[in-house]
Order: sequence, then C-alpha cells, then structure tokens
Amino acid sequence: SWRRAGAAMRTEISAAAAFVTRLLRAAGGIGEEQLRCFRECLQEALREHYRQHWFPLVPSRGSGYRCLRINHKMDPLIGKAAGMIGLSHERLFQLLPSELTLWVDPFEVSYRIGEDGSVCVLYESPQPGGKPTRPLEGRTSCKEEWRAGRSSPAKNYSIMTVSS
Repeated sequence: SWRRAGAAMRTEISAAAAFVTRLLRAAGGIGEEQLRCFRECLQEALREHYRQHWFPLVPSRGSGYRCLRINHKMDPLIGKAAGMIGLSHERLFQLLPSELTLWVDPFEVSYRIGEDGSVCVLYESPQPGGKPTRPLEGRTSCKEEWRAGRSSPAKNYSIMTVSS
C-alpha cells in the first residue's frame, strides 16, 4: 500500500514543491537550473518524510506532521533542499516570506502567508466516494494577497538582497 500511497501523494507533493519554487523564482537571483534541482530535491524530501504519514481515508490525520513551516525558523525539509543548491538558511530567509505555513494533505494543498493571513488553496481534488469539497468561490483574492504578503511587516529582506 506504500507504493499506492506514493503514487497518490505525487500530485499534492508536486503542487507544494512547485509553490515554494515559485516563491523563490519571484524573489529573483536564482537560475532556472538551480530552481529545477531545488524542486526535485524538495519533492524527494517530502516523499520520504510523508511515506508512512499519508492517510487518504482520514485526510486530516498527520496534518501537523506534514505541515511545512517557516516562522523565524527554517523548515528543515525546505532548508535541506535549498542546501542542495547552495542556498544558506540566511539567504532563504531573505527570499521567502518570514511567516509561511503550507499544509500538504490528501486531496488538498493550502498555504497561509503571515500569522493572520487567509488560507489559500493551491490544489484541491474531490475525495473518492467522499463528501464534496468546499466550493472555491471567494478565494480569488489569494493571488493578490500573496504579492501583498511579501511586502508586509518584514521589509528587511528586500534591502538585504543588495549585499549578495
């Protein structure tokens, strides 16, 4: 059943890794080849980390374990993938939001930037034989919020990037 779980996790993991990669790309200064390598390393790290913690029948089970978090501490899985392309934690803190939470659950990947930000859904699929998922209306502001969220409280990283 692990192999089946592995196949099932692929979409969610790839949505999560692509999102963090997009954040890095938007910050600028990292080559496409490095970004591709980062995305693959992060996907691999997530696959390993989630292997025994993926429960499609009870999607919320293990959600805390699978959550990626940057909160003045770098998430170890993001840090590990960044290390593979030579990015230090200090550099990551300059490039990524200082408060980021990413939930990777069966059938849904969502994120929040800032402690009080709205939760935005990156990927959602209906659960087989399950109840219909929440409607997507009212979530359109997430993209603008993502841009606004970058420039909110912690402005220091836009200044610090000059020294690199």
